[in-house]
Amino acid sequence: METFDNILAIIDDFVWGVPLMVLILFGGLLLTVRLKGLQFSQLPRALRYMLKNEKGGKGEVSSFAALCTALSATIGTGNIVGVATAIVAGGPGALFWMWLAALFGMATKYSEGLLAIKFRSIRKDGHVLGGPFYYIERGMGSRWKWLAKLFAFFGLCAGLMGIGTITQVNSITGAITNFFDPNNTATVMLFGMEYSWAVVISSLVLALLVGLVLVGGLRRIASVSEKVIPTMVIIYVVFSLILIFANITELPAAFVTIFESAFGLQAAAGGMLGAIIIAMQKGIARGIFSNEAGLGSAPIAAAAARTNEPVRQGLISMTGTFLDTIIVCSMTGLAIVMSGAYLTPGLEGAGVTIAAFQSGMSFIDGTIVSFILMLCLALFGFTTILGWDYYGERCLEYFTNGSMIAVKVYRWLYIAAVFIGPYLTVSAVWTIADIFNACMAIPNMIALIVLSGVVARETQSYFSRLKAANGIEANMTPRPSDEADWKVPYEDTLSREAMPEADELSEPVKA
Repeated sequence: METFDNILAIIDDFVWGVPLMVLILFGGLLLTVRLKGLQFSQLPRALRYMLKNEKGGKGEVSSFAALCTALSATIGTGNIVGVATAIVAGGPGALFWMWLAALFGMATKYSEGLLAIKFRSIRKDGHVLGGPFYYIERGMGSRWKWLAKLFAFFGLCAGLMGIGTITQVNSITGAITNFFDPNNTATVMLFGMEYSWAVVISSLVLALLVGLVLVGGLRRIASVSEKVIPTMVIIYVVFSLILIFANITELPAAFVTIFESAFGLQAAAGGMLGAIIIAMQKGIARGIFSNEAGLGSAPIAAAAARTNEPVRQGLISMTGTFLDTIIVCSMTGLAIVMSGAYLTPGLEGAGVTIAAFQSGMSFIDGTIVSFILMLCLALFGFTTILGWDYYGERCLEYFTNGSMIAVKVYRWLYIAAVFIGPYLTVSAVWTIADIFNACMAIPNMIALIVLSGVVARETQSYFSRLKAANGIEANMTPRPSDEADWKVPYEDTLSREAMPEADELSEPVKA
């Protein structure tokens, strides 16, 4: 296992090297410039749109439901465990690079949501097809279909073997075991190793719950997400704010530590550059793992939103990165840095975050703190598992030209992956997720850079029409035709016979 971990680490260092980090930051910076800092100037409007669904739009679910589906996949264990692993591996400075990537990432996420709506297809039966594979093929041209297929392949792998299943359930069962059986007193031998019964039971229960939701398709996933996401975010943010205000005197020093670490000022002589690169690598990688800006996953959900305006959905999609990283990840990161828990030898993953909250909230019984964090982590991870199954299915649907047999097999494999997730090491799990994330980000970022002019024109058109309508959406003139931006015929490129009816994806899977 140690050899396997070392091989994964070499691959991870290669794919998450300087070139990819430059590509992601350059893409975000380019879009920020071409959009004139839209993520800052239009954030209040985006937050209003988030809570106000468009009337009469075409799609499968409301814009808010599409956002919640995307947030169900983004606000997950990365916000609790991912931030901890980034700070442990890259130092407190990783949090700074996470923030920077998120600020540029808001422009990236906006562009992803816009292009998802602009280049989607809505069949006569209402089934929506959209995502990076469609805006790569249709926006860049059919000769780039191989790049779209590549994205789809890595997307289904990421869902099945990375960010969607193994990392989530590994973190969930780890937190549950830490609460119910921290000393591993009730154990069983599996796969030649000893595991707590808490791990076995929790993985079985989780796999069962996931299976019950997944057979309901997108609408059931969206329904669950709409109810769970707002509640759990509020609980976690309030809990974190209590810790921060209770230790408010430590906050200035925490920010100093973060900025010094980000620029290698705490490193020994000669190690400054290395410290900066490690902090950048871990911060950007975990930031993308958490908010998925540039990854290309969120536009798969955004494409299903009931809207006629790509810009509107782009603004709503943008709020996901703001809520995920600027708000939720910051809470976790500040708690860890303020408490110094990242310096504790032997702690990893959820244990770092739990130790940070227990230290920072010593006025509350440690068992209560641990239980609340365990509950948040379980809910965060559970909804992420649901969202990534939808992503993986849509990737597979595109990759196989609409084979529903492949999609049904994928669902069962996905549920099985949820069960086996706890039996892999923490380091291996997160490294595998990082590798697949990078492989998804490369084709998606190439497409966003190439199509940045399309994004800019669409944005300018929307705000010009909105201004002419005195800021009243209902009075806006209809959008100009999209045909000039499509490089393939303005129609569904998948054969009608190969595709299921819209409600077939929501029918129970039969063994």
